Amino acid sequence: MERVDLLLTGIGTLVSPPGNRPRCGQAMKEVREIKDAAIAIRQGKIVFFGPVHEVEEMLAGVEIAKTVDVCGRLVTPGFVDPHTHLVHGGSREHELALKRSGVPYLDILAQGGGILHTVKSTRAASEQELYDKARRSLNEMLLNGVTTVEAKSGYGLTLKDEMKQLRVARRLDEAHPVDIVSTFMGAHAVPPEFKGRSEEFVDHIVSDMLPAVAEEGLAEFCDVFCEAGVFSVEQSRRILLAAQRLGMASKIHADEIVPLGGAGLAGEVRAISAEHLLAATDEGLAALAERGVVPVLLPGTSFNLGLTTHARARDMIDKYQLPVALSTDYNPGSCPTESIQLIMMLASLNLKMTPEEILTACTINAANALGRGEDIGSIEVGKRADLAIFDAPNFAYLPYHFGINHTFGVMKNGQAVVWNRKLVAGKEEES
Repeated sequence: MERVDLLLTGIGTLVSPPGNRPRCGQAMKEVREIKDAAIAIRQGKIVFFGPVHEVEEMLAGVEIAKTVDVCGRLVTPGFVDPHTHLVHGGSREHELALKRSGVPYLDILAQGGGILHTVKSTRAASEQELYDKARRSLNEMLLNGVTTVEAKSGYGLTLKDEMKQLRVARRLDEAHPVDIVSTFMGAHAVPPEFKGRSEEFVDHIVSDMLPAVAEEGLAEFCDVFCEAGVFSVEQSRRILLAAQRLGMASKIHADEIVPLGGAGLAGEVRAISAEHLLAATDEGLAALAERGVVPVLLPGTSFNLGLTTHARARDMIDKYQLPVALSTDYNPGSCPTESIQLIMMLASLNLKMTPEEILTACTINAANALGRGEDIGSIEVGKRADLAIFDAPNFAYLPYHFGINHTFGVMKNGQAVVWNRKLVAGKEEES
């Protein structure tokens, strides 16, 4: 090697889960921690890392184009947010009083609120309006240390409006520093024009929506809200298998409110992830473990809905040896937050996860929930230099000292995109 583009030095503590594969059970607590560390980057990839004296020895005689001292700060892999509803119109703060008075979420949906209210707003919004709104949220995520985000559709519920959402996500992926992974979720709710005719809407998804999305290459995954009063296990199976035939891997909103059997279906169809899982049964969790499905837990949602039950993270990790991932579930209704650091605190408080488990869940396990564990999610030679830099002495400080953003800087593909707590001006920020 003749040249290194960037040497990141002065790292007080480098902390990362090791390897590329999902981390299960006890292995979720096993993280690599290096004091007084350095990272060498070339062409956006990590070429060396370790204690600074070892890296300097490795680079003896190598041209170093630029050296940046992070002045004793904490460095981790960039966070991965594997479950968001990024692109949508409007918001639903008007429903807050209903929720606080005890009206169940599914009742609000049945009355035309919830998802269906956001559908109206999304249909009414132009593509540029959706783009501008989602871009602002992406900026907030980036400022929190997130470098890769999954974005679901599901607020259009017509072919035209679902395609509109997915095209916005594609534009953002092309223009914004944060990488966007797109998921088609036309089966998010039964739209008003199909009320009482859910089977006909499933026919429409399978016959019309899925082929159009696949033809334009707009989504890598397909997701379904498998829930009482929304889509049954049988309907969800039909949609997911149809999507698989068109090349879209499966995700599933499973057993969020009632134990309908979504987790078992996720195992049956070999979904890459099953998400929510507050009401998942032992049988369902065993099915996830048997088929290697990543459970994506969303503690911000149960917190915001005022629920007293939470996903059984300890059973998933200790009993079923599952590779738990965490995500914001950023959406306009049940979890309107872009803060992955808030989610870390809630995972500690309500899911009883350790700091090491939380780091693993927000990095390598989250990356594997998107099929990207070989490329991102840990600090390893050959991986992208997607890094987050924090004003914190160690990782446990992030969920411990809650309610603020600890991020000092973010590097995406070896380039600073956040520095000194501010977005680094570039094409996207100037537009």
